[in-house]
Amino acid sequence: MENNLKMFINEIHIENYKCFQGSFMLDLDEGLNILVGDNEAGKSTILEAIYLALTGTMAGRYLKNELSQYLFNNQVIEIYIRDLDTLGVGAELPQILIEVFMGGGNAPILEGNGNSKKADKEQGFSLKISFDEKYQQEYEVLVNSGGIKSLPIEYYDVSWESFAREKITPKTIPLKAALIDSSTHRYRSGSDVYITQIIRDVLETEDIVAISQAHRKLKEGFMADKAVMGINEKIKTAAKISERDIKISVDLSTRNAWENSLMTFLDDVPFQHIGKGEQTSIKTKLALAHRKSTQANVLLLEEPENHLSHSRLNKVIKDLSQSVSDKQIIVATHSSFVANKLGLDHIILLHNRETTGFDQLDSDTDEFFSKLSGYDTLRLLLCKKAILVEGDSDELIIQKAYMLENEDHRLPIEDEVDVISVGTAFLRFLEVAKQIKKPVVVVTDNDGDIEALKRKYSEYLQEDAATKEFIQICFDQEVDTRKELEGEDFNFNTLEPNMLKANSRAEINKIFETNHRTDTELLKYMKHHKTDCALKIINTEESIKFPQYIMDTIKNVSERK
Repeated sequence: MENNLKMFINEIHIENYKCFQGSFMLDLDEGLNILVGDNEAGKSTILEAIYLALTGTMAGRYLKNELSQYLFNNQVIEIYIRDLDTLGVGAELPQILIEVFMGGGNAPILEGNGNSKKADKEQGFSLKISFDEKYQQEYEVLVNSGGIKSLPIEYYDVSWESFAREKITPKTIPLKAALIDSSTHRYRSGSDVYITQIIRDVLETEDIVAISQAHRKLKEGFMADKAVMGINEKIKTAAKISERDIKISVDLSTRNAWENSLMTFLDDVPFQHIGKGEQTSIKTKLALAHRKSTQANVLLLEEPENHLSHSRLNKVIKDLSQSVSDKQIIVATHSSFVANKLGLDHIILLHNRETTGFDQLDSDTDEFFSKLSGYDTLRLLLCKKAILVEGDSDELIIQKAYMLENEDHRLPIEDEVDVISVGTAFLRFLEVAKQIKKPVVVVTDNDGDIEALKRKYSEYLQEDAATKEFIQICFDQEVDTRKELEGEDFNFNTLEPNMLKANSRAEINKIFETNHRTDTELLKYMKHHKTDCALKIINTEESIKFPQYIMDTIKNVSERK
């Protein structure tokens, strides 16, 4: 199918569903979308809402049979219960609304202005969970009796309506969704509910008819078996509780009974008994293989990194990347590896019910993190403030300095300040920080050439820099002109020599539990044992001082609390 004919979700509107109080709007791209955010940001709720609107099911069960007060936002229900005391039947009954705005393709049956934006020519539909007016009289009696202490969900109903204001069913919707939640695995009659749904979507109508007929023949063969006939005769003779026949049989009471009685196997092993990572991989591949020519498809993935080894996860990500031409894919993840490999420009950051996109990210930076996907980019996105350092020893020293500046010796992370080792990728991380105006302090060595350092960070050091309010570069303002130590090349403009300058040799020896007699000996030791020395410093109970640029870093971060 050509891209310009493929239908997709270009916007989702969620109202009062779970963590979303009031109205929440989210724009989506036609291909790949990566939802990131802290816990409780709403990533899972968005995937669940989309799947619910497209299928009318939750965990393999129809929504109408699963209505619960817990689908509604807690604050909305609390307001309703509070208003009952003063307004009585005038209290506004809360409702859930999920609107799906579609782009691409052509679906005139769904086109109209019956949407929250009141926009003409919009294609889409809404799912609504709301009070059913036919219960109005009964509801008023209940309210006047003071009998309502929770949402009267028994008076609620589920309805679908197109933007043309016509009643529809999920079968009318030209989008088909597959939800793959690797964090939980739900089974019904021995088969995973997600894989059952995917297989059903892959099958054409004639396939479903054929499997239903084969299942019916299975029942007929079962009932004709002599052993079964003999058992049923014994039951009939023993159970004299009815004039009617009592027998055991195969359930064919529902239209799709085959789904509930058949099991999925992998190499003769029931699906639920294979590894969770293998289950996730297979379900993803099945969903990606769905290519019905007349239907667009939406693939929803909840934390694909769960239960997968690094190499297997890499394979799943590759499959996803190759499928965006004919699938709309929405991934919720906590993994920097997943986000980096799929592309940071596809990220949608969720924070305080607001969204931030990264489509303006420099393409070189996006490619850099895609190729070197081990960098912890999501730590930068999800923290309150960040301190960027080059390596492990710098990270440990910064943490110690931060602890000593707080009376209760809090670690930076306890104040949502993340100290992140970024190697030499400072500018790449700053490019990402610019997109969301993330408060960041860079701690770097001057390496004996302050002018070169100023050129490197010129965008952030200029007096009128647009980033001045949230990005700071901290470094030693003095240059030690020495180049050698006992005839060997040595960089005196790094953290270790600066720590020795800030403290006496005797003080450093005491912390390291060493007895170096000269500064030269001590500097050589510190150069070859950087991390060990930093660990000694962070664990010491001895008094210690830090270079001024380190203290400036702590001050800059503290001022942004």
